[in-house]
Amino acid sequence: MDLSKYKVIILAGGFGTRLAEETTVRPKPMVEVGGRPILWHIMKIYFHYGLRNFIIALGYKGEVIKNYFLNYCALNSDIMIDLAKGNVTLMNGAAEPWNVTLVDTGMGTQTGGRILRLRKHVEGDPFFFATYGDGVANIDIRRQIEEYRAAGCPCMLTAVRPPSRFGALELEHGKVKSFTEKPQAGEGWINGGFFIFSNRLFDFLKDDETILEREPLESLAAGGELSAYMHEGFWHPMDTMRDVKRLNELWEKGEAPWKVW
Repeated sequence: MDLSKYKVIILAGGFGTRLAEETTVRPKPMVEVGGRPILWHIMKIYFHYGLRNFIIALGYKGEVIKNYFLNYCALNSDIMIDLAKGNVTLMNGAAEPWNVTLVDTGMGTQTGGRILRLRKHVEGDPFFFATYGDGVANIDIRRQIEEYRAAGCPCMLTAVRPPSRFGALELEHGKVKSFTEKPQAGEGWINGGFFIFSNRLFDFLKDDETILEREPLESLAAGGELSAYMHEGFWHPMDTMRDVKRLNELWEKGEAPWKVW
């Protein structure tokens, strides 16, 4: 299946308050992992499966993201400058063939409201993808599409296991009998983003105050119109500085599971 014409919405407008150490100067999707914004990593995951049309919902410090993409070709190329004539020549460019639409969806707009503001960009498409701008996974997008079609539901989320944040203790008579890092698979299922939506979703999005994860998804689920792609593999959010450190450690060791490209 050729996915080159399908679109991916990335929600990149939140305040990222739990990452205040980083987000006072840039939005959370621009916090770096391995020297690249996590937003880039997310886009590379989708691009690996042939998706190249991205619509980024901007809000808080959206100008930082705009500047990044405006200068993307220059940042990823050698540059020759004729100072006398003012001519600039880019050489040995390594920019991906992406089409990136950057849309200001409001400073305080909620997740559902941001998608609603992007309706004209995806209306008429059989379905579109959407995800958060702060989480990575080794998700198999093509397999997800197959399950989306088989499920027969207009909307699908990806169910994931949350990463363990604490070690598991086995206690006996006030002493630690054993200590182990709890495996990711030992937790329950949670919403990990990486959605596939048909335009049916817009029937549940009212205004800027609509929170996607509340009434819209709850109503779709109650009506049997929301399926789940059960992703047993790696998934990790970037909510805290501990998460930033963990993701960077994996990348630096060459052990980043989300690097499917």
